[in-house]
Amino acid sequence: MAKPTSHTCTACGASHKKWAGRCDACGAWNTIVAEAPLSAGPAKTGLGAAKGRQVPLTELSSAEAPPPRAVSGLGELDRVLGGGLVAASAILVGGDPGIGKSTLLLQAAARFARAGLSIIYVSGEEAGAQVRLRAQRLGLADAPVRLATETSLRDILTTLDAERPDLVIIDSIQTMWSDSVDSAPGSVAQVRAAAHELVSFAKRRGTAVVLVGHVTKEGQIAGPRVVEHMVDCVLYFEGERGHQFRILRAVKNRFGPADEIGVFEMTDAGLDEVTNPSALFLSERGEPAPGSVVFAGIEGTRPVLTEIQALVAPSALGTPRRTVVGVDGGRLSTILAVLEARCGIPFAGLDVFVNVAGGMRVSEPAADLAVAAALLSAREDSALPADTAVFGEISLSGALRPVGQTENRLKEARKLGFTSAIAPARSKLGAGQGMTVRQMPDLVGFVGDIFGAG
Repeated sequence: MAKPTSHTCTACGASHKKWAGRCDACGAWNTIVAEAPLSAGPAKTGLGAAKGRQVPLTELSSAEAPPPRAVSGLGELDRVLGGGLVAASAILVGGDPGIGKSTLLLQAAARFARAGLSIIYVSGEEAGAQVRLRAQRLGLADAPVRLATETSLRDILTTLDAERPDLVIIDSIQTMWSDSVDSAPGSVAQVRAAAHELVSFAKRRGTAVVLVGHVTKEGQIAGPRVVEHMVDCVLYFEGERGHQFRILRAVKNRFGPADEIGVFEMTDAGLDEVTNPSALFLSERGEPAPGSVVFAGIEGTRPVLTEIQALVAPSALGTPRRTVVGVDGGRLSTILAVLEARCGIPFAGLDVFVNVAGGMRVSEPAADLAVAAALLSAREDSALPADTAVFGEISLSGALRPVGQTENRLKEARKLGFTSAIAPARSKLGAGQGMTVRQMPDLVGFVGDIFGAG
C-alpha cells in the first residue's frame, strides 16, 4: 500500500496532512505544497531489528584545535565569515535577483583560487559562455577556477568525489535536480534533498560548499526553513537597486559572530570593498537640514554611522501615510505613539516618511532616539547641529534606556569629526571619550531640551 503524500509549508517547514490555503503554523497563504513521502527504511522494532554502528563519544572537556581558515583577501567577506573560510563548512547565500550574488562569489572564487585553493564553480542557471563573459568583465579570466554547467545532483556529486576540490560554489540550489525525488526542481522536496546531499558531502570529504539561494518577495530564502538549519552559515546580500552600496549580512554563523556585516560598492569592474562604511554613508551629507540626524549604530562587531532622514507634511488623505525605508515600520508606529501619548506631540493628519540614507537597513532598538529626533526636527523645521550623533532606545513609558557598546559608538563618531552626542542617561561612557555627551533621562526631557517643546 502506497504511503499518502505529505504537504509542507515552504515558509516555515510545518507538515500538514492535506493541502490548505493557509498554513496553521505561520499564517502564510498559498505556501503549502505536496511532496513525495520518505522511505520507511529497513529498521524495524523488535529482536530482528537492523542495527547501526556505534557512534564514538568524546568528553566535553576534550581540547580540539580551532578549525583552520582560508583567507580570500576580500576583507569584508572574511570579516562576515568570522575570519576566513572554514574547511568542510556549508554556507547559504541569499539575495534578490540581480543584486550581485554571482558577481561576489565569482570574485571570491578567483581570490581563493589565486591563494592556492582548488575551486569548482557549478552554475545551474547560466551557460558557461555567460559565466566566462562575466569573468572577463571583472578581469578574472585568468583565475584558476574550474567551471561546470550542470543541474543533475548525481553527476555533480560524482564529479566532486573524483576531483576533491577545496571549495564548491553551487549557483543555485533551486536549480539542482535529484533523480531520487519524484518532484520538479525548485520544489520543497528537491531543495531539501539537494541541500542534504551537498552538506553531507561537505562534512564527509572536508570540502567547503557555498549554496546560492533565491529569496521570496518577503526577502526570505525560498524553500523549507530546514535548509537554514542544515548549513553552518547563512548570509544575506542586501541592497537597493538605485544605490551602489551592497551589504553582506550574516544572520547565522557557527564559526563567527552573527549579525556581522560587510559593505561593498558596486562598480563597473565588480564589487569593491568599503573599509570605512561610516564615511561612505555620510559622504553625501551637506549642511544641517531639518529631518536629518546621524545615528551611531552597531552592526555585528563594527560601529557604523548612518544618516536617518524624516519628512513630515500635511496629509490630504483621511488616513495619513506612513512610508518607511530601512527602518522597521512597527518601531516607527511605536515611536509616534510614545511621542503623542507621553510628550503631547500629535502626528494626526500628517504624512510621515522615514528613510535611511545609502540603502542601509537599521534593525537595532538603539535607533529609536535618532528616529524620534529626525521626526521632531522635520515637524518643527529645526535642524540639529551637524556635529552631533544620536542613539538610544525608547521605552513605552517614554524613558530612554541605555544601549550596549556606547564607547565604540562614540569612538567611531569622534573619528569622523563629530564633537557631541546625545545618549540616554546611565550610559557607560568610559574615560576620555573626547566628546561632549548630553545624557537624557527620558523623551520629555529630550524634546524640551533639544527642541524647546514638550
